[in-house]
Amino acid sequence: MQDITRTEIASLGEFGLIELLTKNNETKQAGTLLSVGDDAAVIDQFGRQSVITTDLLVEGIHFDLMYTPLKHLGYKAVVVNLSDLCAMMATPTHITLSIAMSNKFSVEALEEFYEGVYAACDKFNVDLIGGDTTSSKLGFVISVTAIGEVAPDKYVTRAGAEKNNLICVSGDLGSAYLGLQLLEREKKIFLENPKIQPNLYNQKYLVGRLLKPEPRIDIVEWLAEAGVTPTAMIDVSDGLSSDLLHICKKSDVGCLVYEDKLPIHEDARTMAAEFQIGTAACALNGGEDYELLFTIRQEDYEKVARNNNISVIGYITGKNEGEKLLTKGGVYHNLTAQGWNAF
Repeated sequence: MQDITRTEIASLGEFGLIELLTKNNETKQAGTLLSVGDDAAVIDQFGRQSVITTDLLVEGIHFDLMYTPLKHLGYKAVVVNLSDLCAMMATPTHITLSIAMSNKFSVEALEEFYEGVYAACDKFNVDLIGGDTTSSKLGFVISVTAIGEVAPDKYVTRAGAEKNNLICVSGDLGSAYLGLQLLEREKKIFLENPKIQPNLYNQKYLVGRLLKPEPRIDIVEWLAEAGVTPTAMIDVSDGLSSDLLHICKKSDVGCLVYEDKLPIHEDARTMAAEFQIGTAACALNGGEDYELLFTIRQEDYEKVARNNNISVIGYITGKNEGEKLLTKGGVYHNLTAQGWNAF
């Protein structure tokens, strides 16, 4: 029988735990003057503007540890914040990480979680520069603050969309939602009969879209290189319809989205058919895709059309025209926010 070592967190104490979890932390940014180990970190952005975001992940609300590996969770905790920076056209540079955990977690479990954190930091050239740890009576709570930089006044908000702008989205939509449905189905079957092993054969893409999303730093870099400045931008975390309505509200405009232009991965189409769910519903309301939704001026269309990772799905209209979806059957429907609701 395999000997699995378990070290109780209490045996190390708070500072011993922090020292252990951060002993391999390495800085990558030239602007990191002082990192983990003092009362606060010190960074120098060399005349560029700072963009700051924070996010909270709570066990049982945002993730289920029954099917979420801790390493993947650590990676995702970083990525969801980097995605918010991308939505501002900023380059991620630093994060802080605070966690609260119950006594069901061992030191080894937290080390596995931090493996994922450091994997994301290494991949996206981000420095972990601080945070906090404490105990929790209700499982695992994670708070990440991410800092990025952008050239003076070059950040993009949700408020700049104008009538006749084109609506664009990166990647594909609805896959993370279908990955969640798949994992929830297999969890239910397993709980009813633990002898039945999860059937995830050939579902690597859908499961990966949920458990290991990627921030679209590549799209931000490509837009900058192509000389395309979005007029408004947001990341798709709550569902396309919800997030597009945020842009419309902030920009005081309406929109028209074409159902047949929504980018759907072939694996998502297959799984949606198995669950008997419409692919458009998955794309519009699913959430957690962490793709970039943005608007551009019509004169930038030719540039954007050259990128196979970007789809033009509609255009911005006047506020009085409302927010509409044109179905494949030629019927207009009002777009409604049916995605993620934190409360």
